[in-house]
Amino acid sequence: MPEPDRAAVQQLKSVPALSDVVDFLGAHVPFDTLERTDLERIAAATEVEFDLAGSTIFSQGAGPVEHLRVVRSGAVEVVLNERVLDRLEPGELFGHASMLSGLPTGFAARAAEDTLCYRIPADVARELLSRPEGIRYVTRSLLEIPAEAAGALPHGSALDSSNVPVGTLLRGAPVLCPPDTSIRDAARMMTEAAQGAAVIALGDGSFGILTDRDLRTRVLGAGMTGDAPVSAAMTAPAYTALPDRLAGEVLLDMLDRDLRHYPVVGATGELLGVLSSSDLVAIETRSSFHLRQSIGRAQSVDELVTAARELRPTVIALHDARVDAANIAAIYTVVVDALTRRLLELAVRARGGTAPSFAWLALGSQARREALPGSDVDSALVWFGAGDDQEIGVELHGIGTDVVAGLEACGLHRDPHGVTAANGLVVRSLDSWRRAARSWLERPTQEQALILVSVFVDSRPVWGVHMGTPVADTFRDAPRNETLLRLLGRFALSYRPPTGFLRGLVVEHSGEHRGRLDLKHGGVLPIVDLARWAGMAAGVTSASTRERLHAAAEAGTLIPSDARTLEDALDLIGELRLEHQMDRLRAGIAPDDYVDPATLSGLTRSNLKEAFRAIASVQKRVASELSLGLR
Repeated sequence: MPEPDRAAVQQLKSVPALSDVVDFLGAHVPFDTLERTDLERIAAATEVEFDLAGSTIFSQGAGPVEHLRVVRSGAVEVVLNERVLDRLEPGELFGHASMLSGLPTGFAARAAEDTLCYRIPADVARELLSRPEGIRYVTRSLLEIPAEAAGALPHGSALDSSNVPVGTLLRGAPVLCPPDTSIRDAARMMTEAAQGAAVIALGDGSFGILTDRDLRTRVLGAGMTGDAPVSAAMTAPAYTALPDRLAGEVLLDMLDRDLRHYPVVGATGELLGVLSSSDLVAIETRSSFHLRQSIGRAQSVDELVTAARELRPTVIALHDARVDAANIAAIYTVVVDALTRRLLELAVRARGGTAPSFAWLALGSQARREALPGSDVDSALVWFGAGDDQEIGVELHGIGTDVVAGLEACGLHRDPHGVTAANGLVVRSLDSWRRAARSWLERPTQEQALILVSVFVDSRPVWGVHMGTPVADTFRDAPRNETLLRLLGRFALSYRPPTGFLRGLVVEHSGEHRGRLDLKHGGVLPIVDLARWAGMAAGVTSASTRERLHAAAEAGTLIPSDARTLEDALDLIGELRLEHQMDRLRAGIAPDDYVDPATLSGLTRSNLKEAFRAIASVQKRVASELSLGLR
């Protein structure tokens, strides 16, 4: 690659005047509909980013993206699995799908030439893209993905949502009434059914519609009485869609026609349900951003609790829309992170708005972005500064106690073993954490050292002073410690898949879960532990299970075929685990990981047995390599 012209680079990197940013943004969609005062506010928050030709702006599977980027000069290539799918020119946006959804990026972005981008922070960009003109832009951009890109995207990714049939998104029975129903009765029926619209059967096979917006503008605003018939305020005929029509097309229709509700009818004309634009926008972007906005606006713990009530219905809706388990876990994790950050902000504000420099560490599945509604929330605190100041520890322990209590009020359960920031033992200075971590590395045979290494190598900061992964980074020397790795390998084989020679599956023999299969301890944890051990041997610290498996295969600490086997097993068990938890949530029961094998289809049981046996085979190979001996 030729050496870039340094003078040209320096000129490109020079900070532009605010008016230049305003003028440039205002000349391109979706900014061109904004008032100048709004453009000036966005421009004031905008940063300049320069990338040399050939450099990666963000990788495929990275993220979620924290900035919306606009190409100012140069060009950006959209790359999927090393194939260039598109070239973005000045004025074009990228990164918005990952930013809105909270999911990893579905593609890589690479500078095709020396390129300057305007980088807009997520909180500013989300406000812009949640407006009608922003929603319209997002929808059109997703629908205009090249066919080859759409076909190559994994199911449930942040960019394949336009392919969801609207019939799969219907929830709740629609309100259907004749034209002579009084407006008062129709409004009551809408309230009781928690629906934003009533559909009116006109008798000729067509429908009218009365929406909550109509009640405000055409009834209350026009002085119409509640005794008037719905036919006096309805819109007729209503636009309708067949259930196999794609969500992206219907949403675009709604945006272009300024509609909020869209009846869905069957092939014979029967009413199946009513879609709302907010439901479709959430599905279209695989988005938790509306929920995160509610969380960000909450001014008290009570308001946060109210906002958090939408978390589980959101997860159920995503599952109904056939989003895969890994992406649902990513979205769930993003929302729990948002709840945690807002609780921390409220806790600091309650103490006068000041606090020592510290970071909140997510641990376990939350740190790996693999949490589900049945997961516990593990956490710790680390503060930055010299010495082990006892007063700082007491203050931060108080903040941790408040936040953990707030998370519980939001329906998120603390770790039953006490690994939470409400426990003063896991509230420490960075120096104290690093000393402890080094002692576990140097003396891995000491009591609980292996457990603690396994817990804290998964740590990830979600709030405060982010210095990489400050505690997890201490374990980067693990590949040079053969004793530690050998012991971690033995520890990784602690959980055995529930295989049996005759019956094929081993279930719980006593207690409240008798006769049920523990998918977490029998299926997920053996994979997670193997991936953690193999990842650490490859020099990887804080990362997801999949990232660790990929790194281990590349470094040779796991046979590539074994890494693929474990990833496939994780996908299968993860989908079954999510399905079970969703069934319990729909029934109003607390989610858990205990499945009755008798409720599974013969094919599912067979696939599950094969997955367990495959995991057990990998464990035996690892045990043989480590000369541990595993029956």
